Amino acid sequence: MKKRRKIAIVTGTRAEYGLLKALIDEIISDSSLLLQLIVTGTHLSSEFGNTYKQIEEDGLKIDKKIEMLLSSDTPVGISKSMALGLIGFSDAINELKPDILVFIGDRFEILCAGIAGIIHKIPMAHIGGGESTRGAIDEAIRHSLTKMAQFHFVSTQTYKKRIIQLGENPSMVFNVGALGAEVIKKTTLLSKHEIESMLKITFKEKNFLVTYHPVTLENNSAEKQIKELLKALVELENTLLIFTKSNADEGGRLINKMIDEFVERYPQKAVVFISLGQLRYLSIMKVVDGVIGNSSSGIVEAPSFKIGTIDIGNRQAGRVCATSIINCDPTKKSISDAINRLYSKRFQNHLKKVKNPHEQSNTVKKIKKILKEKNLTNVLEKTFFDL
Repeated sequence: MKKRRKIAIVTGTRAEYGLLKALIDEIISDSSLLLQLIVTGTHLSSEFGNTYKQIEEDGLKIDKKIEMLLSSDTPVGISKSMALGLIGFSDAINELKPDILVFIGDRFEILCAGIAGIIHKIPMAHIGGGESTRGAIDEAIRHSLTKMAQFHFVSTQTYKKRIIQLGENPSMVFNVGALGAEVIKKTTLLSKHEIESMLKITFKEKNFLVTYHPVTLENNSAEKQIKELLKALVELENTLLIFTKSNADEGGRLINKMIDEFVERYPQKAVVFISLGQLRYLSIMKVVDGVIGNSSSGIVEAPSFKIGTIDIGNRQAGRVCATSIINCDPTKKSISDAINRLYSKRFQNHLKKVKNPHEQSNTVKKIKKILKEKNLTNVLEKTFFDL
């Protein structure tokens, strides 16, 4: 009997898992592949909702849990968390001995997986490389992971070109589209009534989904910027604000504290959730008027629903954007102006024609096929590809 190829998938956040779930299911359904699931980061933190429980509720076996997240989002705290993560990933890889290690994105947890993988001489596949987010440390982490990985799955031709510029062989860079855009097409979303019943909320005449993360390359900007955002939002009338909490980056806890205080002060105007999960998050996105904040979901997923995105500041600056994205400065006036533009008749008419540049067909199947069929012999020996 032919030995099954072991595919180890790493997830450290609720958002990553939501994107990776379809790929996980696709691998499980293939008898020639063996899934190994490694869970870390905020999944294992009660502060961020213990979202590993959702993974288990989905009927998945978690092969390794890597505890690494300290209760601190200072530079020292995050650096120490990464040290723990490197130890944990090294132990996990040594025990599981995967044939390919798969990860998505650009977070510090994933950097630990990449470092451990390269030291253990494990072929690696990186999803989401080539993107640019010049307002966040994610930029450097993402490009570092590109240089560590052998297989690259990107969502646009622009991103493919950037990876080749980094010296990667074009034959190992695959433009397959974004997982998030495909998830929307393949998911049966909840109705407005089902969302209201499940979350015990009532939609209003106007509704926004709000997610704001720290801009990690700016010093001490989190408090000032979230204040400006909340000043703009509090003036909205007959509007429900659905907040999802920030991640574990530097400054994230301060943002979450200020959101909690805002919701407590204006309970008729706003609600907040630590984690909605992919189904509820996308279902809400389908029925709201727009997305406000600086999350990548406003860039990658929201255009598929033909709704507007108000992208604040520099955190996502550099990504390929649909014409449904309204960029604005992190000031009350700029945010308010962007909201007014979103509701303008001209912009609303334009939304009907919007196309998502990250959307392709059969993204998951394309990734699975490559992970399954590519020859791994000598794949670790990369030659820098000169332009």
